[in-house]
Amino acid sequence: METETANAKAGLRKRICAVLRGLSEGKREMDSAKLRAKLGEQSFYRGAASILFFASLPAEVDLWPLLENALAAGKIVALPRFDQDRQRYAPHRVGHPRAELAPGRFGIREPAANCAEIPLEDLDLVLVPGVAFDLNGRRLGRGKGFYDRLLADCPAWRIGLAFDEQIVDQVPAEERDVKMDWILTPERCVKPAGDR
Repeated sequence: METETANAKAGLRKRICAVLRGLSEGKREMDSAKLRAKLGEQSFYRGAASILFFASLPAEVDLWPLLENALAAGKIVALPRFDQDRQRYAPHRVGHPRAELAPGRFGIREPAANCAEIPLEDLDLVLVPGVAFDLNGRRLGRGKGFYDRLLADCPAWRIGLAFDEQIVDQVPAEERDVKMDWILTPERCVKPAGDR
């Protein structure tokens, strides 16, 4: 059964990545701006004092202007930093992104070593990237499980952010896969049914 689920995930990942590569830069920029505006209007975002952002890859939603606005508004802003010893990501505070970020282990921008780690329980909100999401809160990541391990221990609200093209009918899931509390796209804001 695990092999079947892994194969289904790999197939979906390949299909959605091809769709994302086909989006024009103009469409990605326009949809990113719409999604940032939608996220900024949400009460869970406005009320959050500490937020874990993510450094977008080229095919992902661009959150950078919102990160800078959050800093200007006095929010505590963090980004994931890969901890080689623990083989997992941890949130680290960022105050000056242009000076404090560098390419990390996977080529993704992450906080420098001198940026302080923030305990997971101190976060109010985690903005979560993914390859695909469904409206039941399931997320398909890049296949390494790093975000699931980070989110499993995090009590903060988990917000999946994606382009509408990344929403599918059903994401294949395993027990260890962590569900999102909200799914936001440029056109949708969905709270899946659940305990939280």
